[in-house]
Amino acid sequence: MRIIAGRHRGIRLAELGAGDVAAHLRPTSDRVRESLFNLLAHGAYGDPLDGARVLDLFAGTGALGLEALSRGAAEATFVENGRTSLAILRANLAHLRLGEAARVLARDATALGSNPGAPADLVFLDPPYAKGLGERALAAAMAGGWLAPSALIVWEESAPISPPAALTLLDGRRYGDTMIRILRAAL
Repeated sequence: MRIIAGRHRGIRLAELGAGDVAAHLRPTSDRVRESLFNLLAHGAYGDPLDGARVLDLFAGTGALGLEALSRGAAEATFVENGRTSLAILRANLAHLRLGEAARVLARDATALGSNPGAPADLVFLDPPYAKGLGERALAAAMAGGWLAPSALIVWEESAPISPPAALTLLDGRRYGDTMIRILRAAL
């Protein structure tokens, strides 16, 4: 895995090793990440990365949030509770030396609690597939004030989703068994 574009372009991220099968660690492939970020940059979404506050739920290795930071996001909060994933995420953050621009919350994405800071403009949601955790995480994020009123949400999932009523589906793309959906909050 590597950063695809931006100021950290080409930097290799920490290897997964054996990974964490129990935590369903499966980072978004470079190909899918590149397609996703091209869609964001050249789609009908304005420039969602420039100066954005990013929330990366079920962050895993942090590849999505790190790519956003490389491409112009101002800050990213990574939410992850898997021990192996947290170690890889922290190694990636240390390697890129992002300092204050990156924050790790070692907690369950479905139980976020109240947001102590500014809400996110861009949310990446990559839960373990087909477990209904994405719906629960978004409900927790909305209840805790983690989403800006017109936040853009990128939801990666293999199964059909049931987004909260306050979200509008804008686009959906399939990449093998991965489905990327882009939604807009209307809070």
